[in-house]
Amino acid sequence: MNISRRIALAAIVMVAVAPAAIFAAESSSNQGILFVGSSIFQFWRHLDEQMAPLPVLNRAIAGTVTQDQLDRVNQLVFPYKPRIIVYYCGSNDVGAGDVAAPILARTKRFIEVVHEKFPETFIYYTAIMKAPDKRDRWDIVEEVNREMERYSHQARNVGFIDLNPVLFDHGTLRENLFLPDQLHFRPESSAYAEFAAVVKPILTKAWDSGVGLPKGN
Repeated sequence: MNISRRIALAAIVMVAVAPAAIFAAESSSNQGILFVGSSIFQFWRHLDEQMAPLPVLNRAIAGTVTQDQLDRVNQLVFPYKPRIIVYYCGSNDVGAGDVAAPILARTKRFIEVVHEKFPETFIYYTAIMKAPDKRDRWDIVEEVNREMERYSHQARNVGFIDLNPVLFDHGTLRENLFLPDQLHFRPESSAYAEFAAVVKPILTKAWDSGVGLPKGN
């Protein structure tokens, strides 16, 4: 990611996270399913209806990197006391030139910080997507994803969701899903509906089984 683009994204983040009091006021101790991360989640415009009747709340912010999520966990996560978190972040880190190790370290630290506050909250890590704009860095994407998949089997209350299979048809990237920026999805495409078809059954099973409830409930 070039410097001018990173500055522009940073500006978006600063504006977007400024009204933390508004987010907190809306929370009403939601205790539901919280989606956090960057633009891929923020632009999931029909998340509420596609996940209904699950109690979802979308607090993703375009342009954020893993450090932003970590720095703002008090604003973006804690007010909602979520039973389940669905996390998508790291794509912008890859675009900015980061290697896998620091992305992984910040992601795992985010999970640790959340669990220090809410030990029973279940966190689904969503694999970084192999967007066309990162084709020359898919090796980094793959390294992060494979380690987070391994980590999810080892860590308590962590799961792994991979939406990359939606993006491929018999091994060929479905480039028609993407906008000209080769990162985000065309609003008229089936991308988010197909994502919902993967994510909703996972969350429904978790929610109905009592995932994220304090022990004794």
